[in-house]
Amino acid sequence: MSASPYDHARATGAVLAGTATDWAAQVTSVAIVELDDAGVVRSWNPGAERLKRYPADEVIGTSFSRFYRREDRERGRPARLLAAARTDGSVEDTGWRVRGDGTLFWAHVLITAVRDDDGEPAGFVKIVRDLSEAKRLDDEKDGFLRAFAHDLLSPITALRGYVDLLEDEIPEAQSGLLQHVSRVTDHIIAMAAELSAHVRGTDGDESEETDLLSLAREAAELVLPGDVNERVDVRGAGRAHVSTDRALLRRALANVIDNAAKYSEDTIVVSVSEEPDAAVVTVADSGRGIDSDDLASIFEPYHRGRLSDPGDGGTGVGLASVRDIARRLGGEASIESIRGTGTTVTLRLPPSQ
Repeated sequence: MSASPYDHARATGAVLAGTATDWAAQVTSVAIVELDDAGVVRSWNPGAERLKRYPADEVIGTSFSRFYRREDRERGRPARLLAAARTDGSVEDTGWRVRGDGTLFWAHVLITAVRDDDGEPAGFVKIVRDLSEAKRLDDEKDGFLRAFAHDLLSPITALRGYVDLLEDEIPEAQSGLLQHVSRVTDHIIAMAAELSAHVRGTDGDESEETDLLSLAREAAELVLPGDVNERVDVRGAGRAHVSTDRALLRRALANVIDNAAKYSEDTIVVSVSEEPDAAVVTVADSGRGIDSDDLASIFEPYHRGRLSDPGDGGTGVGLASVRDIARRLGGEASIESIRGTGTTVTLRLPPSQ
């Protein structure tokens, strides 16, 4: 596959001189603008005219700061970008830019410093791509997620209220089932709250002192409510504690236990232990395992090992989510597996101080 003009400009440092200037003059897919050391436009390719909607004779000899919104100019953003490119060799930036007709577009910009044969500053080359359509799609997706998270919370919260009302009516012999419904409902509420925090751009993590042994049992009961005692052996020497987001960590453990239950039929062993520098949870099964060639990429999103089967279900995002959560909580996830023997997933977390 041939490189794009943007990639070529990045690789060569975008030194527009001689034949390179001729090459830029043929490019229409991206804007390629040559600036002097003060940011005054010296050349203007057809891509710049198409994208920015200024004719060359109107912009050549004027400051490139005219392409920025007034508030960005007042904050000194154009000058800061040139200074960063002059110091570091190049700088990338994404944000709103102004076209000649006054409309805005969402741009990705690469500014590369150019030096003469003596190493003295000779100006800059600015490569601009229009990402307006990609931003529109991202904004639509965020809007959908924001509305979905908000609307999801209402019926689940109502369901939680109905469960509370039932606790006074249901026979004691069936109270265990109702308690499980209550736990699952709380888990879904926590996930909806996390989604809502994500689309708002806030952290959402709430740390609290957590007993890993009890949290591991909660996670197992979410996944295997009917036969958790038969399928899962939760064990631990002592009571390892961490200060963490309980809902996030419980979701990670539930994902790992769900995978173990999906790919094995024997007992799943969940072990909790303390080390000098970490609290550790391992989930071990004796199922089909993972091929050794898949281990390096098994935590990547949508990656499913070659031993997976369409009948297993799943989309390949579970382990990626586990690793992401572990890192958000200041820890790490790792995996060991032998084909035909079983798999062990390990979560290492910072211990309580």
